[in-house]
Amino acid sequence: MTSADPATVPVPAPTTRPEDETATETATVIDTVVYDFGNVLVGWDPFGPYAGRPRAEIEAFFEAVDFHTINHAADAGTPFSVLLERLERTRPDLVEDLRRYVEHYELSLTGPIEGSAELVAELKGLGLRLYGLTNWQAETFHSAEPAAPAIGLMEDVIVSGREGMAKPDRRIFELVVERFGIDPARAVFIDDKDVNVDAARGVGFHGVVFTTTETLRKDLRALGLPVAEQQSEKTQPENPAPGSTAPVRRT
Repeated sequence: MTSADPATVPVPAPTTRPEDETATETATVIDTVVYDFGNVLVGWDPFGPYAGRPRAEIEAFFEAVDFHTINHAADAGTPFSVLLERLERTRPDLVEDLRRYVEHYELSLTGPIEGSAELVAELKGLGLRLYGLTNWQAETFHSAEPAAPAIGLMEDVIVSGREGMAKPDRRIFELVVERFGIDPARAVFIDDKDVNVDAARGVGFHGVVFTTTETLRKDLRALGLPVAEQQSEKTQPENPAPGSTAPVRRT
């Protein structure tokens, strides 16, 4: 899939002193945006598959099985069947609770993050190259685009679970550069986790930590991208997806 010619969007270069006659003013052209998905384009709440059960009960379950570690292992390519087998050996009483998460994963996706679809469409309209880099299980990634259709505007996506490595592993950012032919100095990486943004910066990307779409617009404008300061009222959804800002952050 190919895109229109990338927008020529200069990032202002440092000011040179007038007396430095040999200094030349240079500018970096931002032509690529690389998006994380979870809680940036689509809300993710791991409590969703357990609707109707007391939250404290599920919190205790997550702590007992070290859900964060299990989830990251799945993101990094370990099949859920293997993770269930491992839990069977240590906490057989909790296997069915983990299986429920796997079998009802789509209930963890709360819909598009407010304003995200409009911003993605705007960036696409500017002719920027759009890619995805997401920590996501290979077995459940098919649920992503139905929950947040803007994901379908990406030219291509690297899914950690398919690659056998996950953010903040430096290698996955290097893979983005190699596979998509990106110059990281001309690219912006957006993620809701500071550690992932720091890792991207270590490979040479401009990095933006996501909090809200409105703030992201300001951050992109600060980098020189000519996006609107805020989503126009006429394009704002009348009824944003409930829970679009999930309380739990994906890695």
